[in-house]
Amino acid sequence: MKTTQLIFLALTVILLSGCLYPQEERSRQHGPNQEQVDRVQNAVTQFQESTGVLPIATREADTPTFRRYPVQFTQLIPSYINEPPGNAFENGGNYQYVLVNVEEFPTVKLIDLTTTRTIQEVETRIFSYRSSNDYAPVEEIVGDELLRLDYEALGYEEEPVVDSPFHPDHRLPLLFTTQGDVVIDFSLDIQYYIEEYGMEDYEEGDDLRWLLVDHSPFVPAYSVPQTVEDGEIVFTEGDQG
Repeated sequence: MKTTQLIFLALTVILLSGCLYPQEERSRQHGPNQEQVDRVQNAVTQFQESTGVLPIATREADTPTFRRYPVQFTQLIPSYINEPPGNAFENGGNYQYVLVNVEEFPTVKLIDLTTTRTIQEVETRIFSYRSSNDYAPVEEIVGDELLRLDYEALGYEEEPVVDSPFHPDHRLPLLFTTQGDVVIDFSLDIQYYIEEYGMEDYEEGDDLRWLLVDHSPFVPAYSVPQTVEDGEIVFTEGDQG
């Protein structure tokens, strides 16, 4: 066989491999897939109907709201689902499957784990700074027990942000609680969702993070409650996410 024929054959195999690449694997690269979420939802519902309990990992009672009930796929496999979805953390993906509304209608949602990498990096820098200074570098107070850090003191040339799972164009800032936690400010997303969907089921004082949950496959993990007061998005008291 001539060299040119061999090259052509190799290119054909590569192209066909791309065309035949399993949908499950492609979805791992291209983010959330509603079909996958629905499949896990069906498996969770069937499991609960059969056993009377939920397939969740045990967490402490004080675990933040949106991280409290992670789906435990080992309980679902193989009777209810063959394997974790390709985008699930358990299968090498960037999403953790969790449940919300467990008392009424357990609903499958996603945590975007790519945000946790930035949070962990900031936490590492804070820990290093505090080992020499005994305190975190605070720039200003932005809410009750909520602070904006001096990121220049932490060695950043510009303020770190995370990509929003709720809107492709939003970059969200990070804040620091007096308890020592780095959290995400979802104000930009909440304002967008208010404009997009309205507040028919909510009023001033309600935790509007749930508005995001209502209209998205995601939950706002690593967050604090936020509401509306006099038309402004503000932070309020309540459980962390």
